[in-house]
Amino acid sequence: MDNLSAVLENERVRLEPFKERHIEPFRKACASDQDIWEIYPVNLGGDGFDPAVEFFRTSPNWVNFAVIDAGSGELVGMTNYINPDKFGVVEIGGTFIAPNVRASGFNRAMKKLLIEHAFDCGMHKIEFRVDMRNKRSQAAVLKLGAQQEGILRQNRVTWTGYRRDTVVFGLLQDEWTG
Repeated sequence: MDNLSAVLENERVRLEPFKERHIEPFRKACASDQDIWEIYPVNLGGDGFDPAVEFFRTSPNWVNFAVIDAGSGELVGMTNYINPDKFGVVEIGGTFIAPNVRASGFNRAMKKLLIEHAFDCGMHKIEFRVDMRNKRSQAAVLKLGAQQEGILRQNRVTWTGYRRDTVVFGLLQDEWTG
């Protein structure tokens, strides 16, 4: 898992292992979209921010990244590798990017870095798990070439108490076209 933690960069995005110095800029990025937290499993807005960040940072099977807009140098979000396993499967998730970089190709540039790095590190499959209500994220994952593999019914209780259905997508290394 340690080999997944690295600085990754292209012309649009810089991903840095998430450190203490990223917390306050991440808080600012999360505050830019208070409405989105209703469909996230955790609340990164207001009073929920500190416990949620602590959860991400202390989860033993998560590799956290600060997401930085390479053009402006501004921290605009967070993303993670989740539960990499000995069979070569890893999830990309726990992702938030600020509204000012959405719908611009930024997310695809970020996911390209993560996907290619995971494959370079020996993974053969990437998974994405998305709340059924989050149509924008589902569409973005499909644009990457991932296939919907199923729906886990009421498998997670979100911070609001909602029992969410989770759509599971998979992307195999030989399906990735970049």
